[in-house]
Amino acid sequence: MSREYGIIVYGATGYTGRLVCEYLNNQYGVEGDVRWAMAGRSQEKLEAVRDEMGIAANVPLVVADAGDPASIDALAASAEVVLTTVGPYQLYGTDLVRACAEEGTDYVDLCGEPGWMYEMIAAYSDRAAATGARIVFSCGFDSVPFDLGVYYLQRAAQEKIGKPVTRVKGRVRGMKGTFSGGTLASFQATMAAAAKTPGLVERLMNPFSLTQSFKGPEQPSGMEPVHDDDLGSWSAPFMMATINTKNIHRSNYLLKHQYGEEFVYDEMMLTGPGEKGEAMAKAVMEDKSFSESSRKPGEGPSKEERETGFYDVLFAGSTAAGETLLASVKGDRDPGYGSTCKMIAESAVCLLKNPDLASGGIWTPASALGDALIDRLQANAGLSFQLED
Repeated sequence: MSREYGIIVYGATGYTGRLVCEYLNNQYGVEGDVRWAMAGRSQEKLEAVRDEMGIAANVPLVVADAGDPASIDALAASAEVVLTTVGPYQLYGTDLVRACAEEGTDYVDLCGEPGWMYEMIAAYSDRAAATGARIVFSCGFDSVPFDLGVYYLQRAAQEKIGKPVTRVKGRVRGMKGTFSGGTLASFQATMAAAAKTPGLVERLMNPFSLTQSFKGPEQPSGMEPVHDDDLGSWSAPFMMATINTKNIHRSNYLLKHQYGEEFVYDEMMLTGPGEKGEAMAKAVMEDKSFSESSRKPGEGPSKEERETGFYDVLFAGSTAAGETLLASVKGDRDPGYGSTCKMIAESAVCLLKNPDLASGGIWTPASALGDALIDRLQANAGLSFQLED
């Protein structure tokens, strides 16, 4: 496929979209083989952001609006890959997924909205498969470090013990960062939809809601503090687990159960040993600062907050026979934005540079991009994947 643009960043004037464009400009320039462009609702705003972010003046600008399906169709037809940061996706994303599926255009987003993802899989998987469109949801902190972390651990398990680990604990060991108004808006839109949509609450609670007809074994809820005896620490609920667990089980499903049909996964945050760790786990569970925040879309952490942020996620795997394996994924920026802008940009570049990596359909990062994306993230985006003793 040869189209006018390699990658179009849709939502380029938004908080995260600006960071994505800044990263692409710094990492890939304008004259190379990425051939990227900025897209949004207003030519004037696009020009202002391009100047404000120090982006090369010859980066093309494309006007498109989620409220104008014809402009969305034209956007999809002109790009090899569409990278969209325009959420909540359940409010603004459906026409773009439809257009990419129709046009055979690859697509990446930052979606953490499983109810909408369920609907898109049902509506557009077959069309994407027919046209060759590779649609990859959740290419930011939701869910790249977690989805690829489990994938990396399972690949290592096959090499070292000759079989997958059937139980994996994803545990956030450390994290410094904050969230933007866009993340909060997606959460609020999902809660509003759940209040009036029959069956949506069940999909949100079901870890296998994105695996079509497959349902695996009972999974830990992750909703209450637990003591991980094997790790010597208390663990608290982790707010991203609701989407990450679904994507990881979908990856296993799309990879034809390389992790096994009895695979069990949960995701929590380590809070430490003893009474202090238990108290902290309970405090985390009761914290409502995210849902009660007044932060608006377009708002987010400062440059200093993004650059001094980090995350460190442990993946502890075990087999029924008691064999164990540990791996970690670490990132060098604020997880939600400083690192997310690099992860989604590299996901788009990975699709662009690897046209044969997956067939058409609706994918997860691990099932579509796997080792190729891990290599790009380690080379360019400040992530590390490693085994631990």
